[in-house]
Amino acid sequence: MPSLDGAVVLVTGANGGIGTHFVREALARGAAKVYATARTPRAWDDERIVPLALDVTDRASIAGAVAAAADVTVLVNNAGAIPPSASLLDVTEADIRANMETNFFGPVLLARAFAPVLAAKKGSILIDVHSVASWYAFGGAYSASKAALWSATNSLRIELAPMGVHVTGVHMGYVDTAMAAHADGPKMLPTQLVTTVYDAVEAGEYEVLADELTQGVKAALSGPVEALYPDLRNTNA
Repeated sequence: MPSLDGAVVLVTGANGGIGTHFVREALARGAAKVYATARTPRAWDDERIVPLALDVTDRASIAGAVAAAADVTVLVNNAGAIPPSASLLDVTEADIRANMETNFFGPVLLARAFAPVLAAKKGSILIDVHSVASWYAFGGAYSASKAALWSATNSLRIELAPMGVHVTGVHMGYVDTAMAAHADGPKMLPTQLVTTVYDAVEAGEYEVLADELTQGVKAALSGPVEALYPDLRNTNA
């Protein structure tokens, strides 16, 4: 089974609420080192944590991270962003492209760049953080970017499995972080999400459905589209 014990972990978006818990919990589970990456890395209070500058939208920055962290055995693609508007009709083309750069191209190109590094070490792991928005289109460009990443993760899983790399995709609803500060309704605590993710990874699971909302939305995908979006029944379209 995949394990965090003795692992060398790289976490993208490590300065955020979820990212910080991915860093801390990896160490709690026995990781030997964690590269805590961000565009502007912060100082940490543990010598096992290595701050590393990384802009997931910049190809040179990705190459630099691979060179600096060639001992990585676990890659956590956690960094993400939301566009200014949830409407695909209202948001600018530039914002759509920027969101795809962060939420889709960034993690995919990072996975591609680190693939030889991961494949060279037995029991390596790739974790891609998606969202319930991968399957539920309430977020416009955000939902589209997460749906694209979900599809890419499935492809990466198939391609990396023969190389001995375990790939886990993570789906969840709102998490109590700054990114979800605007949202009403129930929110998971970041520590709950990260614990659930690492538990699933160490159990050898390929997909994490972190809450009831996400489980329900995925189950609804097999039904008619109007069941998932009942408001469609009230339109003339």
